[in-house]
Amino acid sequence: MPRTPRPSHALTIAVAVAATGLLASGCGAVGDEGADAELSVAAGFYPLAWVTEQVAGEHAEVVTLSRPGQDAHDAEITIGARATLAEADLVVLSSGFQPAVDAAAEDAQGQVLDAAEVLEFREVTDHSDHDHGDEEHGDEESDDGHDHGDTDPHFWLDPLLMAQLAEAVSAELGELAPDRASDFAANTDALRAELEQLDADYTETLARCERTTVVVSHDAFGYLSRYGLEFEPIAGLSPGAEPTPADLARLQRLIEDEGVTTVFNEVLASTKLTETLARDAGVETAVLDPVEGVTGDADADTDYLSLMRDNLSALSQANGC
Repeated sequence: MPRTPRPSHALTIAVAVAATGLLASGCGAVGDEGADAELSVAAGFYPLAWVTEQVAGEHAEVVTLSRPGQDAHDAEITIGARATLAEADLVVLSSGFQPAVDAAAEDAQGQVLDAAEVLEFREVTDHSDHDHGDEEHGDEESDDGHDHGDTDPHFWLDPLLMAQLAEAVSAELGELAPDRASDFAANTDALRAELEQLDADYTETLARCERTTVVVSHDAFGYLSRYGLEFEPIAGLSPGAEPTPADLARLQRLIEDEGVTTVFNEVLASTKLTETLARDAGVETAVLDPVEGVTGDADADTDYLSLMRDNLSALSQANGC
């Protein structure tokens, strides 16, 4: 990929956004600086865009390729979005998570930062005792573009990995705009402090809980297990994966044995399975946000930090922490 700065493509991006309905990430970066932004960045989905916005500040216009309210896994790359990505000075993605974005990035003219290459992802937990089974569901999952291999792609639920990503974004932006490198570094330091505080809050709050087993809709929360919680997903890493009757029966027994009070569903995904399991087990439901994106009606105060703190509150209440 080219490694030298190019003129800003902010105007090109603005036209593509207007023409195709491509929307911003919910942090309001697109259009705030307009043509005054020195750099243009295309980010695959919300957490990537949020980190980039915090690091870049006023010096870049950041466009999120996943629309608000859209499951990031299923992001469709329209003609306009493809043009936006191709013309961006920097593309930030996480390979394997959004196959359509990966494919479009092959035409990128600018630099490409792949989170999967700069971060160490956790290995997938073996849920072999309630595996969905290759014969019944394996072909379906392998064909839906959600095969994440042997690692868990949901790294952004670990604040410290988000801080590492910020360092990588800062380095890339510093190459594109060397005269702004000190600004990027200062923004990164400030962001790291916020993320480390978030990590400390999770550690302290979840250190002493009455219960540590958490039943969730799909296996998106494994990175939170380092705070002492054990997550039991109804579905696998792909939110569209279907559990077997044996899976549901096992979880119902687990809820009773462990005294679980809450089954967590999530935004941007069907609640049918979680509500059915909770009803059959006689427990409550609540929302745990995988923070893959923001809904279309999110207010200006909603961002990564607020969503993560909402999750902490929900976990603390459900587990008697």
